[in-house]
Formats: sequence, structure tokens, C-alpha cells
Amino acid sequence: MSFVYLSAFEFPDADREFDFRLTVKRTCYDSFYPFGILSSRGLSRLEFEPVTLLYGGNGSGKTTAINIIADTLGLTRGALYNRSNFFPDYTQLCHFELRKPIPGKSRVITSDDVFDYMIDMRAINEGLDQQREDLFEEYRDLKDPNKEPFRLQSIDDYEQLKKVVTARRLTQSRFVRAGMKNNIREHSNGENAYSFFTEMIRENGLYLLDEPENSLSPDNQQQLTSFLEESARFYSCQFIIATHSPFLLAMHGARIYDLDSNPACIRKWTNLANVRAYYDFFKLHNAEFEKGE
Repeated sequence: MSFVYLSAFEFPDADREFDFRLTVKRTCYDSFYPFGILSSRGLSRLEFEPVTLLYGGNGSGKTTAINIIADTLGLTRGALYNRSNFFPDYTQLCHFELRKPIPGKSRVITSDDVFDYMIDMRAINEGLDQQREDLFEEYRDLKDPNKEPFRLQSIDDYEQLKKVVTARRLTQSRFVRAGMKNNIREHSNGENAYSFFTEMIRENGLYLLDEPENSLSPDNQQQLTSFLEESARFYSCQFIIATHSPFLLAMHGARIYDLDSNPACIRKWTNLANVRAYYDFFKLHNAEFEKGE
């Protein structure tokens, strides 16, 4: 059974934004961001399904919309973002409608969160690399035929004795594997990025995702699409996703807002400009695919 927690969200229109600017006496600001971004696209209200997608190119406002909704709802987030001094003023002008209370585990997940996670994984692996090199060196030292034989002189030498015995009965590779922690490098960067979403997204939650396709291969994007569809259908999750990935845009039953249109409107994924560009390209080269060349 699909769930909807957030049923609608209203952004201030150009008239309400203008009224706010008239009340601002400060003149040291060149920008009133996020004022003027979404109103310039004719976007004043979003109505949500279990999966709602915000589509548009760079500068279309889809990331801004995600951040405004997350700020207004007070959702948990990780990475910092471009939040101007006027964000609190703007969110006070926003309104939203709930069908069910928003669960506490709900959060916003951005591409920066995924990038930070991958950097953490890299740092952990670099530490494991150093540990591996230390174990190689330790094994060579323990097996050195020119080294004086080890003698147990006190109980404090017991741990060293165990290492000597282990080195005598194992090959170098087995000795290193026995002393290593689990190496998460078994996964590629793309697989680590995908696993980040599966770890962060739990049942019963509202999740705002900003371009989750970043760092994901086409195969992993399709896996993520299936995971999100199943989470929405079976695990009471609601998703609002900013994306231009054709795989995510094709999600079953998703409502898609085209922010490249002015005013922003609802479209079928097959009618979106970027998707049509992919379709026309592959259709043009269809003969080459059929020949297997």
C-alpha cells in the first residue's frame, strides 16, 4: 500500500515576493535568493504522489525547491548547502498540507551526502591499505631466516609467539587476510553510492532526493529505481526527487513536474525534452545496435 505524508506544498508567488521586498530596508544585498527563482518558472504549488519527480536542467530550480521543502519541514540533512540569509524569510511564506504526520526518520539526501560518504569510504580503504602493507612487512620480518629465533621469556611475549606460530603455518597472503579487517573496497564507487541509499532509506519515511543519479552507472541507476519503487509500494515511503535521469523519470506511477516549462507543468516522462533527445539518438543508430556493431 502506497503512502503520502506530504500532500501539497505552496511557494510564494511573484506578488507575495514583491510585498516582502518592499518591507526589506537592508540595501547591502545584491541577491534575495531563493526569492525569484521558482516564481520566475511559474511554480507556486506542487501536489504529491507516493513518488514525485522534479525534472529540469541546471538553473531550473529543482534543487532550490528540494532545499526549500526540506527547510520548511525541518527535515534532517547531512551536507551543507547554498542557504542564503533570506531562506528563513522565504520559508515563512510557504505553506504545506499533510495527509499523515511526517515520520521522524524522514530526511533529505543530496549528491554532496553521497560524495562525502564515498570520500569516507576511500579514507577507510586507505587506512586498510596501510594496514595491509604493515602486515606484509611483519610477515617478512617473522619469516626472516637470518633473524634470531624467537624465545618466550615472559607472559608478555605470548601475543608475539602466536604471531610467530601463525606466520610459520600460513602463506603470506593467508597471513595478511587473517590479520585484515573486512575491506569495503570490494565495492566500486558506484556500488558504494548505491549502498548509501539502501542504508539511509528505511521504511515509513518521507525522503527528498537531489539528483541521486550522480556517481551511479546506468546499471546502478536502474537498481536504485527498482529499490525506490519497492520502498514506495511496500514499505510506506514517499519520495520527492529532483532528477534528469531517464531511468528515474520512468518510475512506475510517478508524477513528473517539468520545471523547464514556464509555467511548470505535469508531463509524461516520454514527452520530456532530454528523454526525447535520448530516444531520437538511439532511434537514429538503431541499425547499428541491431547489427551488433
